[in-house]
This record gives sequence, C-alpha cells and structure tokens, in this order.
Amino acid sequence: MPTRIKLQDGNLYPVEDPFTNVADDQDVPQGDVILSLARFQAEGDRLLSEGRAVGVRLKSDEEVEALAYDLPRLALVAFEFPKFRDGRAYSNARILRERYRFAGEVRAVGDVLREQAYFMRRCGFDAFEPADGSGAQEWEAATRRFRHVYQRAADGREPAFAERER
Repeated sequence: MPTRIKLQDGNLYPVEDPFTNVADDQDVPQGDVILSLARFQAEGDRLLSEGRAVGVRLKSDEEVEALAYDLPRLALVAFEFPKFRDGRAYSNARILRERYRFAGEVRAVGDVLREQAYFMRRCGFDAFEPADGSGAQEWEAATRRFRHVYQRAADGREPAFAERER
C-alpha cells in the first residue's frame, strides 16, 4: 500500500493507505476503494451497499457539487492536481468543507508539492500524496511556516485582525 501523509490531532504523520485507487478500466478489488466520479455514479450505490468505504477522485475540471447528495456516504474525496499551478482543487476543497460541511478525508493527489502544504491545509485538505518525495516532517514544517493569517479559511485559524482586537 502506498504511504500518504495525514493530519491527525493537529500534526502530520505518515500513514498507510487502506484504500485502493481503481482506474476506470480495472476490476474493482475487495476492500475500500477510490473511484473516478463517472465510475462512482455508475457503481457507487452497489459498492456502498456492500458495506465498503468508498472515496471519489475528482479531476480539476469536475465540480464538487456533483457529489452533494452522496457526501454523507463517502469516506473521502481526493482532488487531482494535474499541475502544481492548477488551483481549482483549492476552491473545491474549501467548498466541500465550508458549504457542505464534509467531515471525511479530503486528499490531495497528483502533482502535489510540499510548497503547497500551508495553503492546502488552510483550504481543508487533511491528507496528501506528495509528488516531490518529501516526508511528513518536511510537510509539518511547511504548514507552520507562517504564524499569522490574514483571512478566514476552512482551517478555522484566527486572522491577525481578530487577534489584534483581543
């Protein structure tokens, strides 16, 4: 199983991945799976009725609103970063956390770099599959790089203006 980095109790740790990422042309194995949006729409009800934990992988041009009805039944949503400079997944993660109050895992996959860790956590990501070979300690340091934030976000940190008012 591939290793991923997961936020637990406010810190980042390397953890084993219990999910199998299933391509559209592969047979679905036993156990917990992550499917594309199209495959989930075709087979998701059956897999969920079998008692599996199911996750959905969204491409950057797919909108999180397509999952609104199914979110309470999903274990995770994985957002693909086709290139590190494609930021649509940040918006989708924040919509998922703030508008839909999704409490499951929000995972960053694809061209995911440590330099993005701070902003990903602010938007609601809590699991990462780094493309740059970096480990949990390096990601932890990157997420703690800045003490102050200047706007509210999905991570719930208090902005500097609110801190000054206290």
